[in-house]
Amino acid sequence: MTNPTDRRYTKSHEWVKVDGNEATIGITDHAQSELTDIVFVDLPKVGRVVAGGESVLVLESVKTVADVYAPGGGTISAANAELKAHPELMNQDPFGKGWVFRITLTHPLDPSASMDASQYETFVSSSSGSH
Repeated sequence: MTNPTDRRYTKSHEWVKVDGNEATIGITDHAQSELTDIVFVDLPKVGRVVAGGESVLVLESVKTVADVYAPGGGTISAANAELKAHPELMNQDPFGKGWVFRITLTHPLDPSASMDASQYETFVSSSSGSH
């Protein structure tokens, strides 16, 4: 699966799609394939204020538990409630129906703290050789 070019990517394997001061966050295809079958998503409460880099929620897969981090500071404005009943959407459609939460940013994202699609692909290919 190709990483969409309309979003930014983090070293912790989240994708971020910014529209004005609203950002939608999910996990990348690489992350979902590493986690394998996601079985539980502990969604954040809407209205929660988070700092950039803070763990916002925990995912459980058949293999491990993983944190999902806020790309920037702000207030959680939405959580994908469909993931409660269908966490597998994160595996099936990580860049679409598998989005995890939205945040209203207090400050614009720092572009140096994330990568574009081609930088992320290089990051993944250079770090995956060490597995």
